[in-house]
Amino acid sequence: MAGSEASCVLGIDLGTTSVKAALLVGTGRGHVVAASCSRETQAHASSLEAGPEGMEQNVRRIITALNECLAALPQQQLQRVSHVGISGQMHGIVFWKSDQGCRWTECGTSPTFEPEEVSHLVTWQDSRCSPAFLASLPPPQSHISLATGFGCATVYWYLKNSPDFLKCYDAAGTIHDYVVAMLCDLKKPLMSIQNATSWGYFNAKTKSWNTDVLKKSGFPLHLLPEVGDPGSIAGRTICAWHGIPKGTEVGIALGDFQCSVYSCLTERTDAVLNISTSAQLTISMPPGFQPPETPDPSSAVTYFPYFNGDYLAVAASLNGGNVLATFVDMVSRWMEELGLQVQESAIYAKIIKAALAQDDSKLSIHPTIFGERHVPEQLASVTSIAASELSLGHVTRALCRGIVENLCSMLPVQRLMETGVSRILGSGSALARNEVLRQEVERIFPFPVVYGKDVDAAVGAAMVMFHRK
Repeated sequence: MAGSEASCVLGIDLGTTSVKAALLVGTGRGHVVAASCSRETQAHASSLEAGPEGMEQNVRRIITALNECLAALPQQQLQRVSHVGISGQMHGIVFWKSDQGCRWTECGTSPTFEPEEVSHLVTWQDSRCSPAFLASLPPPQSHISLATGFGCATVYWYLKNSPDFLKCYDAAGTIHDYVVAMLCDLKKPLMSIQNATSWGYFNAKTKSWNTDVLKKSGFPLHLLPEVGDPGSIAGRTICAWHGIPKGTEVGIALGDFQCSVYSCLTERTDAVLNISTSAQLTISMPPGFQPPETPDPSSAVTYFPYFNGDYLAVAASLNGGNVLATFVDMVSRWMEELGLQVQESAIYAKIIKAALAQDDSKLSIHPTIFGERHVPEQLASVTSIAASELSLGHVTRALCRGIVENLCSMLPVQRLMETGVSRILGSGSALARNEVLRQEVERIFPFPVVYGKDVDAAVGAAMVMFHRK
């Protein structure tokens, strides 16, 4: 293999459902992915405090999946890793005791760490913070509106509902901040501007927490991590982790969304359209752009800190492939009630085939069954229902179009043109497996669309470190 004797960069992504790892090696033309691995975490855990509104994950299961992932990578290449880049799900929060966060053990031929005094991870999908509760909190000095699932909002919830819980811990971060802290034995967690912004109560312009606002309301300031620039080094590994040499530089933990974009975005004139479980449409803002001082809660576009002081304009929809999955589940349940058993995979294939047979549909479906952050009360609707439009093909065609139209309404074509977009990079599992969705993307957006671009947060995290070498 070309570059097999060269040093490698390891990228890790701690996602909502799986852990991914990728090894990059340098070649004369840049870098290539030499090896990669993915493991499902199966980490969902019930929340004793928040009940059905809670969305938590077992950190031990996440770290087990991480260890299994790294154990599956080539040992010889792991021994040549010079840098480690780590990304993961933003907004969420995990708590731990700084001096008892993990225990290092021998596993096979190399040390690994196991979580010890660590809470569950409260994920970005957590909905324990009701609109009324959020409205009762002090307004943040940030360009990002506060939402349920944001780390600081979750801390406030514990302060009100379970204050004794917080007394058990003296450190907190995202799940990927936790991993970096354990690898480098950081006494105080270090968090990137990307992750800090995703927690709320952080001013990205001044790169500082809203400490005055938080202190007045009794927020436990000692739980706030220190903050650094994305792409900087957090520390060095304290052990030869899975064969990766002791003393290897580890980057500050990064946002998974930013790393996914970094893995594919090469031109400022490209827009990235991703439709997986949810959906995002993203464009780069011009150099020097600064977001508004205060957020507009009704705006569908959020500005995410990127790299080197740049920002991404993001229309992040909560409705993507999950809408189609819900539709397939509905059809499956109806069939069960009629006494028929059909695999959901077979239903999916048949509805796509039926929709491909219908070039158009006058049926109009607004598919926001999961709401949207800027209009949480707006749910789905179906209009222009005619007897001639009720076939499975018509409904599926209209549903696919509705998903794309909803995203387009959040970041309109006119805005893309004004920003200078000349091409769309299409990615995501739902887009890859659904030709009807791809047809609707090409019908709605007047730009060339390139599919199959490798969009991968683990690869993006490795690329950030690779370009730093």
